[in-house]
Amino acid sequence: ISDISHHCISNFSLALSFYPYLVVQFKLLSSMGALTFTEEFTSSVQPGRLFKALILDAPNLIPKLMPDAIKNVQLVEGNGGPGSIQEITIAEGDKIKHLKHRIDAIDPEKLTYSYAVIEGDGALEKVDSISHEIKFEATEEGGCKTKNVSTYHPKAGVDVKEEDFKAAKEEGLALLKVVDAYLVANPEAYA
Repeated sequence: ISDISHHCISNFSLALSFYPYLVVQFKLLSSMGALTFTEEFTSSVQPGRLFKALILDAPNLIPKLMPDAIKNVQLVEGNGGPGSIQEITIAEGDKIKHLKHRIDAIDPEKLTYSYAVIEGDGALEKVDSISHEIKFEATEEGGCKTKNVSTYHPKAGVDVKEEDFKAAKEEGLALLKVVDAYLVANPEAYA
């Protein structure tokens, strides 16, 4: 895990210390050409706070916390509910410059969020979409376990491998760690 966090930090030029309470697990499944990854992240932050910051206020918070990585998160279609489209503009120097998310479901009470990456450049040109299902659950310790199931749907005739998306997965983990670190350092935020 230290290799992953080191790579993510160097990609985003962040000075982020590794917190001992963070636990990340990866699991890979492959079925009918699609690749499915399950990732789990454990934090001392309460699930409602992490959901509010990472999901509900992402367009405002993420560019502020990661200005060297994320230029802009903008709603380009819809009202922020299911069917809405968000466009993310990535900072210069990254392999992916932009991507679009379609929000499929959002439930602030159950702390679940589903979306699909439907457009992008770089490695994203190999897939029709990448669907994500995210669930935030309370832990006995008062923190949160976040589970993300991602399914990569390749374009017809294109073979995708885990290595094709390794950097993007690591950048997503770095984003989660940055938001987590912010919430730990600011216990009143999103309370």
